[in-house]
Amino acid sequence: MKKISVDSALSKAKLCVKRNELLEARKLYQAVLIAFPKNKTARQALASLNNRKQLGGDQNPPKEITQELITLYNQGRLALVVDKAKALLKLYPRSSIVWNILGTSAAQIGKLSQAIDAFKKTAILQPKDAEPHFNMGTAFQDKGKLAEAVKAYRKALSLKADYAKAFNNMGTALHDQGKLEEALEAYKNVISLKPNDALVIINMGAVLQDLGKLEEAVRVYKNALSINSNDADLYYNLGNALSDQSKLEEAVKAYNNALSIKPDYVEALNNMGTSFRHQGKQKEALSAYNKVLSLNPNHFGAHRNLSTLVTYKKDNPQINKIKELMNHSDLSADSRCLLHYTYAKINEDLGDLEKAFDHYAIGGALRKKQLAYDIGQDQRLFKKIKTVAPKLLEHSLTETVRKLDITPIFILGMPRSGTTLVEQIISCHSQVHGAGELPLLARFSSSIMAGKQDVSVENLQEVRKNYLDGLKKVSEGKFIVTDKMPHNFMYIGLICNVFPEAKIVHVRRNPAATCLSNFKHYFHSRGLGYPNDIKDIVNYFELYCDLMRFWDESYRNKIYHLDYDKLTLEQEVETKSLMSHLNLNWEASCLS
Repeated sequence: MKKISVDSALSKAKLCVKRNELLEARKLYQAVLIAFPKNKTARQALASLNNRKQLGGDQNPPKEITQELITLYNQGRLALVVDKAKALLKLYPRSSIVWNILGTSAAQIGKLSQAIDAFKKTAILQPKDAEPHFNMGTAFQDKGKLAEAVKAYRKALSLKADYAKAFNNMGTALHDQGKLEEALEAYKNVISLKPNDALVIINMGAVLQDLGKLEEAVRVYKNALSINSNDADLYYNLGNALSDQSKLEEAVKAYNNALSIKPDYVEALNNMGTSFRHQGKQKEALSAYNKVLSLNPNHFGAHRNLSTLVTYKKDNPQINKIKELMNHSDLSADSRCLLHYTYAKINEDLGDLEKAFDHYAIGGALRKKQLAYDIGQDQRLFKKIKTVAPKLLEHSLTETVRKLDITPIFILGMPRSGTTLVEQIISCHSQVHGAGELPLLARFSSSIMAGKQDVSVENLQEVRKNYLDGLKKVSEGKFIVTDKMPHNFMYIGLICNVFPEAKIVHVRRNPAATCLSNFKHYFHSRGLGYPNDIKDIVNYFELYCDLMRFWDESYRNKIYHLDYDKLTLEQEVETKSLMSHLNLNWEASCLS
């Protein structure tokens, strides 16, 4: 606009209003206010125009003004962008461009409520545009309001059905909500649109792992690697899925592949160390954890893992590092939790048991809060299991099943009761493969035992088929396979009625030792809440003992009770008795 006097501009604007040239009038009033923000006549006239329905729609400032905002945004001067955008919106309250820039800038500097409000305004001004709803969803997600985020993503997808980023973000939000099947469906929609997107494949694989669909997760990762064999993250996640299947040698190979691409990949190194530890390869595990800490001295998980393998003496340099880290005020709850468990182990080794107990308790309290655990949830579950149990007898498969070509041995009991040692002994037999802690039984039968799915012959046959199919895949060609998932003790009634050929070995250990060992152990699984509080552990142990007595009333002859403490004192006698019960010929290798 040419330079004209304020009076001339106001007069021209007034004439434009009379001619119903409202947009031109608006520009003139805005020009006056940019030069003289307090001009009362222009402000009142502009307010009047803003209230007129004829204006409607989207009204943006001149391009040079929006370009200035965009330039500042690209320079990263986001706080200034927010201030200027807010000032502009007093003049251009219906500018979708400015509202969007405000929302985007505010979100990036953590002003999420302001960003959400801005994106809502943008969506009103651009009702057919999916992007404001997507941006709103991202801001809700960053704020931790997952339900609102999912709602916003669904709205974006209703406007743009092939919006891959919206499907992906919605999948992440649903995953974080624990809505795994819905999350999986969202990721499948992304894959149909972007079949080679490694990040989406990793996200989908993580959901499959959480669903216990480990074979499918492995297949997804391997398919992706057949297309792109140079992706370290794909190898890392493949290693995690293989580790969850107790295929530890294959997991180590996958982690090594990740490290060959990205040598400083500390998470791959850390998890590889854990795979070595579970294989009993302590030297290799120590080397991996120390390598992690040489690359990242502040890796809390590696500190914790290392502490499980080290017996500390006062001159260990890790002690001062842990003390230093514990003084940091900006740690996340998860990081502080890991440090307390590590420092507890240090003090235990140094003989300060009171301090050790205090730090185990603090770490446990942090973990319990993270998991939002309440003993009441397990009390209700155990009560429901007892209610369901009689129906298992009514619909038993014992008279109808065909002879198996693979036989499971369930090794069960409380965690930390000695199930690992028992599996090692049994799997030393030439006819047996030790498959580790398999999530199969819980995956296929937990809904039945919790009363969420009907007990019927059809459903029990489905459990049998699915479990045995999964067992064959990890059998390494052996006809007898151990499953040492401790919490399978909850499913003994189902095992006896669905797998009548199976053997059940219940491992029990001194109650105080069992409870204390659980209390001191940091469990990575989010499904274990009770070990983090000593009172919860004692209450849970009583639930476990009560349920085992309940199972004994109906299935005493099918459960072999093995005393772990006797096993450690009289290994040969107890091992021979165990092998006899399992109908396995004696082999001296079982004592090795």
